[in-house]
Amino acid sequence: MTSILTGDIINSRKKDDNLWLKTLKEILNTFGNAPKYWQIYRGDSFQLEIENCEKAFYAALKIKAALKKIGTVDVRIGIGIGKKEFDADKITEANGEAFINSGFAFDTYLKKQSLALKTPWPAIDEELNIAFDLALLTMDSWTVNSAEVFKISLEDENATQKEIAAILRITQGRVSERQKRAGFEQVMKLEQRFQKLIHQKINRH
Repeated sequence: MTSILTGDIINSRKKDDNLWLKTLKEILNTFGNAPKYWQIYRGDSFQLEIENCEKAFYAALKIKAALKKIGTVDVRIGIGIGKKEFDADKITEANGEAFINSGFAFDTYLKKQSLALKTPWPAIDEELNIAFDLALLTMDSWTVNSAEVFKISLEDENATQKEIAAILRITQGRVSERQKRAGFEQVMKLEQRFQKLIHQKINRH
C-alpha cells in the first residue's frame, strides 16, 4: 500500500510563478527525490508519493501551509491510498490503485472542496472527507501569518510557543493567537484521527 497526492496550484496563472514554484519544489523535496517520488507537470500540477500512507494528510498540510504562507496562491490536493501495481523511475509513469484513487479524488471531489481522499474503504472516505470539508473552512482562509505559524508548529510539534515566538520575533501571545486562528489544535486532532484510521485499516489487510 502507498499513498499518492495529486495536486494543482489555484490562481497560478495570475501570480508570479517563480515564488510558488520554488516553494513547492523545496517542500516536495523534503519527502523524497524527483522524479521518483515527485514531479511537477503541466506547469502547475504535481504528483507526490508518500509511502507511509498514515502521513499522507500530514504531507498535504505541509504543502498547503507552505504555499498559503506566500499569500498569493492556494492548492488543491487529491489523496489516493491503495496498491501500486507498477513502479517506475518517474512517478508519473507508475500506476496502480493508489494512482487511480488519487485521480478520482482530484477529478470528482475537488470540484467542491480543495482537499479530498479516496481509499479502498468507503466508510473511511465518508468520515474523513466530511472532516476535511469542515477543516477547510479554516484552512482555506489562512492568512500569511496563520500559515507561517501553522507550518512551523507542524514541522516541530515539540516546539513551544516561546520557541516559535523567538523564530518569528513576535510575542508568545501573538503565536498563541495565530495558532488559534489557524485552528492548529483542531486540525492536528484530525491529523491524528487520520493516522489512526489508516493505520487500523492497513494493519487488518
